[in-house]
Amino acid sequence: MVPAAVQFEAALQVIARLHAEGYEAYLAGGCVRDLLLGCEPSDYDVATSATPDIVLDLFPRTFAVGAHFGVVLVAHDHGDSYFTTEVATFRSDGAYSDGRHPDAVRYTLSAEEDVQRRDFSLNGLLLDPTTIAAGFSAKSLPHAVLDHVGGVADLQAGIVRAIGRAEERFEEDHLRMLRAVRFAARFGFEIEPATKQAIRALACKISAVSRERVRDELTKMLTEGHALRAFELLDETNLLAEILPEISKMKGVAQPPQYHPEGDVWVHTLGLLAQLDAGCPATLAWGALLHDVGKPPTFQRGPDRIRFNGHVEVGVAMAAEILRRFRFSNDDTRQILDLVHNHMRFADAHHMKASTLKRFFRLPCFAEHLALHRMDCLAGSGNLDHWEYVRERWQAMPEDTVRPQPLITGRELIAAGYKPGAAFKPMLRAVEDAQLEGVIATSIEAMALVTEKFGPPAQA
Repeated sequence: MVPAAVQFEAALQVIARLHAEGYEAYLAGGCVRDLLLGCEPSDYDVATSATPDIVLDLFPRTFAVGAHFGVVLVAHDHGDSYFTTEVATFRSDGAYSDGRHPDAVRYTLSAEEDVQRRDFSLNGLLLDPTTIAAGFSAKSLPHAVLDHVGGVADLQAGIVRAIGRAEERFEEDHLRMLRAVRFAARFGFEIEPATKQAIRALACKISAVSRERVRDELTKMLTEGHALRAFELLDETNLLAEILPEISKMKGVAQPPQYHPEGDVWVHTLGLLAQLDAGCPATLAWGALLHDVGKPPTFQRGPDRIRFNGHVEVGVAMAAEILRRFRFSNDDTRQILDLVHNHMRFADAHHMKASTLKRFFRLPCFAEHLALHRMDCLAGSGNLDHWEYVRERWQAMPEDTVRPQPLITGRELIAAGYKPGAAFKPMLRAVEDAQLEGVIATSIEAMALVTEKFGPPAQA
């Protein structure tokens, strides 16, 4: 990770070079917004009147990854690696036939014209770095900002507002609807009424956006520390029903009050999302969102109480389809499905054999399972007895007792005269069970157990 101060200095050097050649250049977009909010920007982008071919010539190491849209990356050395500053030419965009990219761009010398094409007023701000070079305070910073879109006032009022006509901005890039939700949740802002109404009206068009882009926006919402508000806004703007109908269907699905006094499955799930910290693992966040996805289709109101028979198995299948739809990696898919599959097992921990409990602890990233169960309890009855029991046992159990070296392998079975085949698996499993239970501790005892349970090797 390149320190923000290093990225900031690099951006200033880019701007200074452009100024020296007679071009306008400003810090632009999210970094200006974050500086005004008193946050440390994650990166610094530059907007300039210089065209891409000029930027490519001015700097020794560049990448024309988005030159067609007026974007060039300027590279800077950092130790054994490098990082880049995005430099975008002032431009005016044409129509967006694909709902993502302009069909054509027209370069302009006008910074004011350039910001009109951006998404939201809070991202349409420019900052003159010559003021920064002399030093600045948070109080004086707004006076150095070039604000052609009312972004400073919207930041002060806590509003996410589309620049110009909201419908046009969202028709240009449908993903902006999700970005409006994410920004509002992240900063604790409200979505301006006309902007919110445009999202509601166009929500169905989010299906045209690639599943990967939608996944990435949702993951940011889940892991930025404001997941509860983000999903409330997704619901209010009709986006939730379009992108995650399985989650939307949780609303109104009652739960037994003796176990879930908080309310229906939707309220319970929001209770988990409220506990997700900023920077939490994405797999844990998605596990929290999907852990009860199987409850709506398994809802049954019996004579004694509400039941969700088989909701874990159904939930795993539904989660697998959702993760496939959003093109999650195989590793992330396995972990999220593991979380969904095992989230109810904590209730059985007090009665598990030692071997079963140790195998439970072997689940990859077991700390995430603990975290999910704790959130699940706190969003429901609040009873942490099972969580405390499992956590104490897990923390107290040495690693070499959870994953001991095998007493025997297939090699020893072959040496003893057993014929290789499918029978080896239950033999080795029986040995490992006995080892985990503490019944046997040597290879001699292991071979004796195999002979006792499975008989001696067949004579040739």
